[in-house]
Order: sequence, then structure tokens, then C-alpha cells
Amino acid sequence: MLRYSFVVLLALLLLPGSVRQSAAQPSTPRVHTPAKGSEVLWDRFGVPHVMARNTEDLFYGFGWAQAHSHGDLVLRLYGESRARGAEYFGPTALELDRWLAVNGAPATAKAWYHRQTPAFRRYLDAFAQGMNDYAAKYPERLSEEVRRVLPVTGLDPLQHALRLFQYSYVASAARVTAAARPTPSRTEDGGSNAWAVAPSRTANGNALLLGNPHLPWSGWYTYYEANLQAPGINLYGATQVGLPVLRFVFSDHLGFNQTVNGIDGMDLYALTVQDGKYRFDGEWKEFETGEHTLKIRQPDGAMRTETVKIRRSVHGPVVHDADGKTLAMRVTGLDRPFALEQYWQMQTARNFREYGAALRRLQVPTFNIVYADRAGNIHYLFNGLLPKRKSGDLRTWAGVLPGDTSGTVWTDYHAFEELPQVHNPPNGYVQNTNDPPWNAAWPNSLDPDKFPAYTAPRNTSFRAESSLRMLSGMEKVTLEDFMRQKHSTRAELADRVLDDLLSAVQAHSQSERVRDAAKVLQGWDRHTDAESRGALLFLYWAQKFMGAAMADQSRFAVPYAMRDPLSTPRGLKNPQEAVTFLDEAAAQMQKDFGALDTRWGDVMKYRHRNLELPANGGFGNLGIFRVITFGPMKDRKRAPIHGETFVLCVEFAKTPRAYAVMSYGNSSQPETPHAEDQLEWMTRKALRPVWRTRAEVMKNLEQRDRF
Repeated sequence: MLRYSFVVLLALLLLPGSVRQSAAQPSTPRVHTPAKGSEVLWDRFGVPHVMARNTEDLFYGFGWAQAHSHGDLVLRLYGESRARGAEYFGPTALELDRWLAVNGAPATAKAWYHRQTPAFRRYLDAFAQGMNDYAAKYPERLSEEVRRVLPVTGLDPLQHALRLFQYSYVASAARVTAAARPTPSRTEDGGSNAWAVAPSRTANGNALLLGNPHLPWSGWYTYYEANLQAPGINLYGATQVGLPVLRFVFSDHLGFNQTVNGIDGMDLYALTVQDGKYRFDGEWKEFETGEHTLKIRQPDGAMRTETVKIRRSVHGPVVHDADGKTLAMRVTGLDRPFALEQYWQMQTARNFREYGAALRRLQVPTFNIVYADRAGNIHYLFNGLLPKRKSGDLRTWAGVLPGDTSGTVWTDYHAFEELPQVHNPPNGYVQNTNDPPWNAAWPNSLDPDKFPAYTAPRNTSFRAESSLRMLSGMEKVTLEDFMRQKHSTRAELADRVLDDLLSAVQAHSQSERVRDAAKVLQGWDRHTDAESRGALLFLYWAQKFMGAAMADQSRFAVPYAMRDPLSTPRGLKNPQEAVTFLDEAAAQMQKDFGALDTRWGDVMKYRHRNLELPANGGFGNLGIFRVITFGPMKDRKRAPIHGETFVLCVEFAKTPRAYAVMSYGNSSQPETPHAEDQLEWMTRKALRPVWRTRAEVMKNLEQRDRF
């Protein structure tokens, strides 16, 4: 246990960047017994339709459903989020245990649990009870290893949310390691697309909404699709496994989705340490110290222990102490325990006013949020907890800050009204593809000069520009048009450079190989469909022209201009160099495949478990909206590592119409039939109809669980 004086503990509790240390365990929740008639109906794609008599039953049924579809995964994630992964699963989980222990995550989550409103705490308890009851009834369906985590409590989804939001998205251990290097780098895993189109641009006068996260196809990133119904509630969407509320969701009234925005909610401070103290504002201060004991399961089942030494400065915990550097970390949102409740209030709102009241709570520490509703409102928010800093830009705060002065220590956040956002813009749409907020409603762009320089960068991606091109061209669009454009595999980068590259070949090269390569690119349709010939060659060239990650824009003749996103950057600064890159790309293609015109789908594959199919879509930095990031090549094939996780398209008619697909299916259990059953839909760029009425579900019923 950490030992704090009462005065110091009170001060820490009041600071946004500090962990609330609380030893209190959640009280034993009352056992929830579902009302007669509550049930889960399973459709033929493994989507649970929780039909509940009341809200507690709804959460209970959702917990039951998650145990059914992802029991092994969710229990593993809960064990890890307790900072006890090594105790349950062995040494491979030890690094995460250390990370969460150093940050005081278990104690923070316990404090959060006790601060929940009585009603929402009952919902969390009911969610956990549903998992426990499923495990008790069907223990043979769960692996012996994960059953060590049982029973779960209402604390577990909170611990899991803390691990996801604060210690994965906002402040992962990998980000700390990167920032501790001489040239810090802040990168995000995966991403998303989000659109909302106003009635002024649609054929039927109804708002349209697209939710489309792009995340890795395993682990804590895994999404789960569900329909949750109770009196006055009919929610449909998806969320990350283990969370008790939906994050991409719509109802009869409204819907919202999210994209990663990389808001800067974590800062690292270099401490000057001497004789076990650190210097701050001219004084030498004592660290608050403590320790946390971890258990590590050995192959024979025996346990060894490890004691994690914990030190805290006024900034937060010491998270790095090596190579002559002692770094303390400050993280946003540790004083905001109501993120899950806020999501619940947002999705059960009945209009924009109620939704906005929930949104203004600013409990969710990160993510862009895109919204549409039946009344025709659309809205974009660069959401999150943005610290109020005295000066500096993003580069300043992305580095390691001096920790010997209070001048760099923030204690408050920007208010909701101070965050970049757009409501019902004249252009009739809002969008985000993980790009900065400024062109969310282009040409009705936000002025970055009206916001602090540390808010967001002033760059963009070709994927964002592809998004803007499609949306700005939509007039009287139908839901079917909307879905077709969502599946675009066109490479925006090709439209900016390919004509110039072909001209450069004519002017600068007599090489037969280069001219053959130019002929292949001349015949390419500029898409990355399975049958596309030339797409692979262009990818090889682009990785030389823009670097392996295709993120270096220094070789364009015309640089990016924020007010002209549909035509900048473009052109070739050095045409001869670009031709040389094409020669190198052609040589590599011949070495790898023996041909310059190998089809995209012959190499790029949708692969999950035992199924492999030709893929379409590709890398976002090529400007492809249908993002699939393929891993390293093996046996002349490449399979997805992330992208196109879940797609949800909604038209807010009087009765909403919606279509969806989950790339890797809706279950990860070993014997499930629903781990590969939607991959074929991906090859066809097809979406399934969403079923939200009992009559629709009963026509497509696979299984029924009555409580």
C-alpha cells in the first residue's frame, strides 16, 4: 500500500493528473435475478439481441452475451486489467502488470467504482453477474486458464475501461518508451473513418451516418456487435470486448461514432534527482513511495513474487528510470470516473439537446465524435480532455518537459466550448479520418489560429483528402450510394502524382524495364480491388517515394495547403529521382513475383483462422478510404493486421435503415461458427441488413437463451 499523509492524499485527489489511491474493495453486490421474459435472441450471424424487461436485465443480458461470444478473450482482458495477468497467465503478461501497478490503476479503478451513481453501479454489477451466470452454467465452454479470473465484479469493466482509455489510447507504455528517446515519436495504433451527412445532401431528406473503426483484428482491440433492447430503448452497434456500453451506436432517434484523435493528454517530465529527492520550484521534495506485489505463475503452477517499487512526484508516478533519465508522467482523466455512464447517457438520449448535455460532461478522455439524428442534426467534436497549458505548441509538449518548475504542470482542462467542433455546417456534412479537426466540414473550415497551438497539428493525410473529395461531391445521395462510396478503394495518391510520373518516364528514361512498368501503371484503374493490376507496383514505388510508412511528403512539387485539400500536395519535386524509384520498384516486383502486373488479390488476402480470400482495399496513406493494413509478406502473400474492423451505415428515416459487417465475425471462441462467416462479405464489399425488430430477428433466429 502507498503511504500518504491525509493532506498529501487530499491534494492528489484534487489534481487531474494524479491517481486516486484507495484501498477500499467494492462491496459484495446483490445478486441480480433477471425478470421472467428477459432473453437473448441470437441471429444467424451470431449477433445477440438482448430483449430485456428492464435496464438491469439489459446489462445482465449483455454480460451473458459477451461471455458466450468472447468468454476466453474478455476474461483474459479482465485479468490483465486487474494488473494480475502474470498471476493468471504467466510471465508474458508481466510488463502490462508492471505498467498498471506503477500507475496505481487498481486503486484508481476501485475509487471510480465507489463514485458511480447507485443506478449505474447496479448496471455494472448486473453486467458482471451475467458473465458469472453464463460461466457457472457452461464452464466447459471456457478455457481452464481463464476460469481462474472468475468471478468478475462490477469493478472489472471499470478497470478495463481505465486500461483502454487512459493506459492504452492516451498514455501507453510504448508512447513513454518512444518519448524517452532523443527524438520522441507519438503514433497511434489503427484508426477509423466517420461521416455524417445532413438532409440537405440526401435523396430522401434523412441524415446519414457512417461508423468504421480500423483496428487490429485481435486482443483488446476486438469489437463486438450487439442489439440492446429494454422498455424505451433499442440500441444497435458495437463496442470493444469487455465494455458494458456501445461505442459505435444508433437508436430510433440518433447515433454517433468515433475516431482516434491522438489528443495530447499525457506529459512526461524530466526530474532532477539527488539523494532520493527531486527538485521542484527551487526546493528538494520527497517522493511519495510505496510498493505493489505481483505474482507470476510458473510453468509448473507455482508462484513467484515481484515487488514493484513506486515513486510519485507532484507530476505523477515515475514511469522511466534508466539511461540517466528519471521521468514522471501526468495523465488526463484520472479524476473523471464516469466515461461509461456518459456513453450510456449519450446513446439513450432522445434528441440533440439531451445528447449534448451528456457530451458536455467530458468524461471520455479522447476520440473524435461524429453524430447524426432523425431531426437532421449533424455534429463533430474534437473530444477529449485537453490540458490548459501556459504556452508552447504540440512539438513542445510531445517532448520531455522540465520537471523542476510548476510552470509546466497543468491542473485544469479546456471546457467543452473551447474544443474544436462543428454543428450543422452549411456544406452539409462532417467527417473525420483521424486527421486534425480543421477540415471536418470543409470548405467551412475551422481556423486553427483561434485555438491553442498545442491543440492539434496542421497536416492531413491522403485518406482524409479522399474523404473530403467524396463527401463534397455527394448530392441527393441515397443510402445505397453512401455505402458504395464508403467502400472506395481508389488511391488518392495516384491522382496526385501518377500522370507526372508517366510523363517523367517519357522524358528521362530509355530503360526497357522502366517503360514496361510505366505501361502497367498506365493501364491501372487506380483502385486496389482484387483484380487490379498495377496497384502492387504503385505501392512498391510509393514506399520509396514517401518512405516505408508512406508518410513523408517532402518530395512533392506543391506542398500541402490546408485551404486546398483536394489538390495539395501534388506533383514531383524531382522527376528523375521518381523515375529511379520506379526502376527500383520494378526490379523488386520482378524479384518477388516474377511479373510487374501481378494482381492485388493474388498477394493481398483476407485471412482469418482457416479461411483465406482475395482482398480489396489497402493502406490509408495511399489515400485509400477502405483501409486494410497488410502485414509482412510470407509465401508471396500478405494478410491484414488491422483495418475495416466494423462497418455501420445508417439512414435516419422514421424507422432507421441500417447495414453492417464485422470483418472477423462476432465471436472468438474456439468452436464458434461466427469467426469467419462474414469474411466473404468483405470480398464482395457487401453489408448485411441490420435486424432490430423481434419479427426480423425471429425470421433469422439461430439460438434462444431464456433467463
